[in-house]
Amino acid sequence: MKILVINCGSSSLKYQLIDMETESLLAKGICEQISYDNCTFTHSVTGSPEKSCKKIPMLMEDHSAAIKIVLEALTSKERGVIGSMEEINAVGHRVLHGGEKFNGSVLVDEKVKEAIRECFDLGPLHNPANLMGIEACEKIMPGVPQVAVFDTGFHATMPDYAYMYALPYEYYEKYSIRRYGFHGTSHRFVSKRCIKLLGGKAEGTKIVTCHLGNGSSISAVMDGKCFDTTMGVTPLEGILMGTRCGSIDPAIVPILMKKENLTADEIDTVMNKKSGMLGLTGTADNREIENRAKAGDERAKLVESMLCHQLTKYIGGFAAAMGGIDAVVFTGGIGENNPQYRTRVAEKLRFLGTEIDETANAKRGEELEISVPGSKLRMFVIPTNEELMIAQDTKEICESL
Repeated sequence: MKILVINCGSSSLKYQLIDMETESLLAKGICEQISYDNCTFTHSVTGSPEKSCKKIPMLMEDHSAAIKIVLEALTSKERGVIGSMEEINAVGHRVLHGGEKFNGSVLVDEKVKEAIRECFDLGPLHNPANLMGIEACEKIMPGVPQVAVFDTGFHATMPDYAYMYALPYEYYEKYSIRRYGFHGTSHRFVSKRCIKLLGGKAEGTKIVTCHLGNGSSISAVMDGKCFDTTMGVTPLEGILMGTRCGSIDPAIVPILMKKENLTADEIDTVMNKKSGMLGLTGTADNREIENRAKAGDERAKLVESMLCHQLTKYIGGFAAAMGGIDAVVFTGGIGENNPQYRTRVAEKLRFLGTEIDETANAKRGEELEISVPGSKLRMFVIPTNEELMIAQDTKEICESL
């Protein structure tokens, strides 16, 4: 079975084609700046650089046009990896927000599409684009099963006392204002892998998973299920991120709106796109911040200290809320590739019974245990693979039809 995984943004489309017999990646790529004059196409074929291309200018009026370009590349003699479109057995779509409507992945039908539309207010930047990708594939690939995999799905197991806000209850009833959490596919993938590394039995396990990248979130996972997470009704809540401020005193919002004469949309832009690492240092690139900090840049060092402090607070808080902790997992671009963050957090968590193997921790981007043998609290680096998780869900659903 070959599954095409699609992740649509408002003006982009990322894809991977995966052979599920071996769970191997055949090809991947991205269409960028869809509907703009400067749209480009990048295509990478596993093991065949001669078939790959990078940022080729292409005309893409909409997501349907982008899907056509992707399918043409996958089936062409010059860049292809399959003989025809008929070899694609199903398409798995990443969908940001499922609200309270979905607690898992589902086969797409008209009711599912309508439910995704009803969540447009909760995910205004992503859900419309996700639906565009689904409808584009339905149009070009009629009869091929389409599966929606929700970022919020993994977090649907949180108890009400973890997901409710202390606002008037009517806002929850009228507008579904509550914590939903995101990066669910990543947290599910790495926690599932961590459970295998701990012995394979989910029951009784208490794990904290740290997805750290341009967007970052931390989740408490008990018995293989999400117990709590840092992101809220939107991905803005939680620890500081590339351009997002993370959790702040809510009173700051009206204060800044009055002092800077900002509209609701403008303050939203400040918090989501102009804050975080970017707002503090002028760059959202953690690699640049790491280099600046080594060179003595005080603001870069401040960002690193803030992030480590917040990470430690959430990990320790989740450990207390779960009544214990067995393991911490680092994943995502920063989590997998920044050893000094892992070292600094581990040093603060020594009271929980962990010690870092610095030789192992110095490695970047590979799966390994970074705690020394015998540590009561074990620490792992586990590279995430959200696309494979989406493909696995899609395969499971299609095989049950």
